[in-house]
Amino acid sequence: MLRSVKEIVGYVLGAKDGDIGRCDDFLFDDRDWVVRFMVAKTAKWLPGRKAVVSPAFLDQPDWTHRRLPVRLTKQQIENSPPLDEHAPVSRAYEIEYWRHYSQPPYTGILSPYGLGPGGFGAYPWPGGVVDPTPASVPGTEIREPKEEHLRSVEEVTGYDIAATDRDIGQVDDFIVDDQAWALRYLVVDTGHWLPGRKVLVATPWLGSVDWTAQRLHVELDAESIRNGPEFDPTKPVNRRYEIEIHDYYGRPYYW
Repeated sequence: MLRSVKEIVGYVLGAKDGDIGRCDDFLFDDRDWVVRFMVAKTAKWLPGRKAVVSPAFLDQPDWTHRRLPVRLTKQQIENSPPLDEHAPVSRAYEIEYWRHYSQPPYTGILSPYGLGPGGFGAYPWPGGVVDPTPASVPGTEIREPKEEHLRSVEEVTGYDIAATDRDIGQVDDFIVDDQAWALRYLVVDTGHWLPGRKVLVATPWLGSVDWTAQRLHVELDAESIRNGPEFDPTKPVNRRYEIEIHDYYGRPYYW
């Protein structure tokens, strides 16, 4: 299913032997828009540290009780590479993270499908993670990546969105696939342009992104967006609505 990221923020993250905190943010790869880590707010348990959990270690979420079960112990998480509360999660940190769990880092092969069939997404390599316990992984070569591509959902919320011919609003939320943990859509608040109206923009429709200027460009013109399907946050984003959006803009389906 597709879910609002704003809705998931605040969910309890429960390790095998106790809760570790609440989901506070998501870190995604800005090349494929797939979530690589959830950031846990753990002030009472690990003060001064940021605890991150890969979606590859999640069990089936409990949506009714707003819980995200994690297939790790509190000790495994506490012993993971330390990360200052205000420090970014770099590629170098990712390498150390996967070393800690004795897993090869994800292959870097990008896919619009995220986790599961058809794509690797946040899984470290095809087939997913093995049992996350200390063990050697023979023949694993870990290379130091040269570029940083992790972005924070909290950071990108509020970025300006520009159509091909004018600004149309700001990022208000993200719609995430709860199976693939891929960010499928941006929720755009059209602000003063179309007061009280929100629209969805699929991440594959984005063109250039100016991270310094905090500005994302979408390859659609403003008039098309004005006349396009409106987004109602109180209603689920189901396949019927997705088909309506893709058909209206003449864009291929991702599924």
